[in-house]
Amino acid sequence: MYRSHTCGELRASNINSEVTLAGWVQRSRDKGFMIWVDLRDRYGITQLIFDEERTPRDIMDKAKQLGREFVIQIKGNVIERESKNSNMPTGDIEILVTGLTILNEALLPPFTIEDETDGGEDIRMKYRYLDIRRNPVKESLMFRHKVAMEVRNYLSKEGFVEVETPYLIKSTPEGARDFVVPSRMNEGQFYALPQSPQTFKQLLMVGGMDKYFQIVKCFRDEDLRADRQPEFTQIDCEMAFVEQEDILNAFEGMTRHLLKELKGVEVGAFPRMLYDDAMRLYGNDKPDIRFGMQFGELNEVAQNKDFKVFNTAALVVGIAIPGANSYTRKEIDKLIDWVKRPQVGALGMVYVRCNEDGSFKSSVDKFYDQDDLAKWAEVTGAKAGDLICVLSGETHKVRAQLSALRMEMAERLGLRKPGEFAPLWVIDFPLLEWDEDTERYHAMHHPFTSPKPGQIELLATNPGEVKANAYDLVLNGNEIGGGSIRIHDKETQALMFDYLGFTPEEAKAQFGFLMDAFQYGAPPHGGLAFGFDRLVAILGGQETIRDFIAFPKNNSGRDVMIDAPAPIDEEQLDELNLKLNLS
Repeated sequence: MYRSHTCGELRASNINSEVTLAGWVQRSRDKGFMIWVDLRDRYGITQLIFDEERTPRDIMDKAKQLGREFVIQIKGNVIERESKNSNMPTGDIEILVTGLTILNEALLPPFTIEDETDGGEDIRMKYRYLDIRRNPVKESLMFRHKVAMEVRNYLSKEGFVEVETPYLIKSTPEGARDFVVPSRMNEGQFYALPQSPQTFKQLLMVGGMDKYFQIVKCFRDEDLRADRQPEFTQIDCEMAFVEQEDILNAFEGMTRHLLKELKGVEVGAFPRMLYDDAMRLYGNDKPDIRFGMQFGELNEVAQNKDFKVFNTAALVVGIAIPGANSYTRKEIDKLIDWVKRPQVGALGMVYVRCNEDGSFKSSVDKFYDQDDLAKWAEVTGAKAGDLICVLSGETHKVRAQLSALRMEMAERLGLRKPGEFAPLWVIDFPLLEWDEDTERYHAMHHPFTSPKPGQIELLATNPGEVKANAYDLVLNGNEIGGGSIRIHDKETQALMFDYLGFTPEEAKAQFGFLMDAFQYGAPPHGGLAFGFDRLVAILGGQETIRDFIAFPKNNSGRDVMIDAPAPIDEEQLDELNLKLNLS
């Protein structure tokens, strides 16, 4: 056998034992008459010792040849370490080596395989298999496994059945862009990779499976961010004979279980917030409620003065930044420059200093007196020592801008603590949202979401006011899950397709199989899908998902390690009946 023990398990109780270890050379220290080697595997590091008095000459000579990341096997005796290292579990012992086999030599790695590496992100992604050897990445992947096992065990105990659904499906016009796959046997026709198993899990409910889940890979051909990848993983779930309350209770229970088992954190009932309130108070539908800085709408107390900028704005809104009155004018000017960046898009910012003596000093003192500014402080909840920051403009845009500022200031002030968890349900989303480019309504979630009871009639007269039987689960300012109660009868589904601009023929071509299934006794059903990558990252104390994925893509959607996507040869194109126009 290659090893009798791993490099992380030997202790003082093993002294005088003869052992066999295998692993990678972390580092080697050659003092001439004595050589120390740190041997690493997935489980830890054990120090090896070679010395001229106790180690055979041929073994000593071979030890001098060892370089970083050589793969070796050793035999030796566990002895007490003279200079003990309390920072490592194996720090009380070392191995006096009696046999050494070099299993594979290694080139010098392009970056150091250590927790604090000298490798930049690009080079580490190119050599991802080396990056995985580092503890932070290795531990992230092991934590991902642990989360997956907790999810599977919990849902299985709750009566859910894991069912696999197809990866080669039909392209649909709703949602993000599909990745398409040409069919060799069906000339001119294409599969699509699933953006989610949505219709299949609904069909499973029609099939009577009652409680379904799947930890499933999904695909979206969309622009990437730190929390997005072209291929990602969902915890996909569906239940039959349920209402919204049943869904919320079921998955609040699972989330509470994960927080307790994985992080040792116990939380009470999750607060619930209407979508409209989330937008009004926080400027987005996934608010981080670990800290305050709620929006204060200032139209009533800031307009109808002589300040034209506010008078012409649809919304004047501000936040009180705790303790920021200490900012110098130069620091405030930098903050104004920050909100004016293209990524945020504000035209400017008004500020008010809340002084310790109860007075106020603003950038618009010419237009507002102390009584006016005191009302601003009351509306925003500002206290002495705070800085009120005010933006104005078109309602939707200015809320997004102030939300960005709120999150930035929370980051700077250390208010977004990774070990603190604040879950939240956001409910009663709009059913539809207006798309400026196509000049028509689209489903905010997807076209299978049911409207709130009694609101379907509004589709004909005021579609933008219709609320959906939809809900998102938010954790620390990130949407970690979302779902809805589904439409489960053919007539309502056909009506929804009609309002979304589908002709009857288009609806039948795209979703006829689902509408046909509804005619054979579809139960009321609903579900939720967690973004598994994002959930794991947040539970792991981060918001960037890349280190929790074994082989991620970069921000251009490329796998720089295997150099994909890549061209394919003419013979393959001919087999697929595809021709590239390179002119």
